[in-house]
Amino acid sequence: MQRRQFIKAAAGAAAATAGVGTIGLHASEPDRALAVRYATAGPAGVRNRIAVSTYSFWRFKPEFKLAIDDCIRQASAMGFDGVEILHRQMTGEDRDYVQGIKRCALLHGIDLCGLSIHQGFLSPDAEVRRKNIDHTVHCIELAYQLGIPTVRVNTGRWGTSKDFDELMRNRGVEPRLPNCTDDQAFAWVIDALKACLPAARQCGVTLGLENHWGLALTPEGLLRIVDAVNSPWLAVTMDTGNFLEDPYDRLDAIAAKTVYVHAKTYYGGGIWYTLDLNYERIAGILRKHDYRGYVSLEFEGNEDYRTAIPKSLAVLRKAFGA
Repeated sequence: MQRRQFIKAAAGAAAATAGVGTIGLHASEPDRALAVRYATAGPAGVRNRIAVSTYSFWRFKPEFKLAIDDCIRQASAMGFDGVEILHRQMTGEDRDYVQGIKRCALLHGIDLCGLSIHQGFLSPDAEVRRKNIDHTVHCIELAYQLGIPTVRVNTGRWGTSKDFDELMRNRGVEPRLPNCTDDQAFAWVIDALKACLPAARQCGVTLGLENHWGLALTPEGLLRIVDAVNSPWLAVTMDTGNFLEDPYDRLDAIAAKTVYVHAKTYYGGGIWYTLDLNYERIAGILRKHDYRGYVSLEFEGNEDYRTAIPKSLAVLRKAFGA
């Protein structure tokens, strides 16, 4: 026991020396103490900030389509650190509307930390892909106006399912369009995302490709795209609820390139499906990869959001607290 204590103390001293070195030999004692604290904290000491998507209040239920500023006020009252905006939930894009959202967030002590958009590049029609590129660039610029640092993007879907309900019954799997190959499809998506990068770079907005059906249904498909684009302005938005089978190894596979996390909960039973997710385990996976970013709640159950969202926050605080 004494030997183990000695090794632990020696390691701590080495870390402390390294930490002090980063702030200079003439630093004050308080600064030295702070450097030691940072140097010895490690990934296990990270407290991820917890946000909530405005989607959690709506869930595409007509009776719950709250205004963005209402979502911000309720998120603040519930104790969240930030709000992620679902683009489809916005009721305008004019300057007064956008700046009003920013002011509301400021007054309620809320970070605007993400913008989640819908677009798709999985089409053999070049004009369709161009329209979706233009839409994505427009949303990047909108995020810049809002002071939001990351935008969730998708590959898009083949569109061979009758509707989203059918897609979910088939566990996210749908057949390709006739006379199309996977290699063609990956090239469409990769080229389209590359076309969005100049705007992302100019606006300082990182795109996060989500494991959200289509070509990103598997970790291999998602990483094939991200690796091929090979840009610091395209990374991964991890959705904890979109790997429907054996999620933990799959989440681990994409964690190293993750810049934003969507955390699903399903109180009252899921609208399309229910997963029993172990958030302590997921938090451990993310800590292993030193993830320090936001964890954004996407409540997708049938319970009243006024009870389900606070319960979800408690689960995420417990799992992702320092």
